[in-house]
Amino acid sequence: MKRGIVFHAGGQEIWLHESLFTTFVIVVVLTILSLYIHSKIKKADIHDKPTGILHIVEIAVDAINGLTTQTMGKHNLGFAPYMLTLAAFLFCANLSGLLGFVPPTSDYNVTLALALITIVMIHFFSVKTKGIGGYLKQYAEPIAILTPINILGELANPVSLSFRLFGNILSGVLIMSLVYQGLGLISQFLIPLVAWPLHGYFDVFSGLLQTFIFVMLSMTYINSNMADPEEIAARNAAKRS
Repeated sequence: MKRGIVFHAGGQEIWLHESLFTTFVIVVVLTILSLYIHSKIKKADIHDKPTGILHIVEIAVDAINGLTTQTMGKHNLGFAPYMLTLAAFLFCANLSGLLGFVPPTSDYNVTLALALITIVMIHFFSVKTKGIGGYLKQYAEPIAILTPINILGELANPVSLSFRLFGNILSGVLIMSLVYQGLGLISQFLIPLVAWPLHGYFDVFSGLLQTFIFVMLSMTYINSNMADPEEIAARNAAKRS
């Protein structure tokens, strides 16, 4: 049986999976919220202390800027907006189960797509900072015979990154479904006493933890494949000479 929303258009049946529907809802909500915050920022006085939602946004921006600086270095602070966007989506996606939605991150298609975005950024900025020669050379380090192993390691990154998030969120969804079914057979009175505390662990704690881990791994993978500022400066100096 298909789970999700089925509607007809142009004489054809269109099926929208639950996880895809939840993804659309989250994207729309975050977009509207971003536009609202943008309008609030434009109207705010820079000399006044931020209050309400602007204060929350300031804390989030300071936190992600600090985390990006500590993990990737101050010279890579430009990655902070992407990391904040990624964290905001994962935060909402992982906690959407509390509102009765199917978490998008319990669908492997979603987690793989997020992992592939990070992988594309890894290789793009690796080529950009190291050049094609330096990018290809890293696969032959420390010795050329390890090239196949290094390539396999790179191919394993999107799999490990996506499966870690997918497995943890899906396991929580399955466990909570079994808990609700079991409690429903025993007594409806037990549901708030037993299920709600479990939501605190499987949805809130695990969701926040997996958000942090995914963002941290994205930062680490991207930074570890980029050239250091000293290497970039030395290469530029060599080109000028």
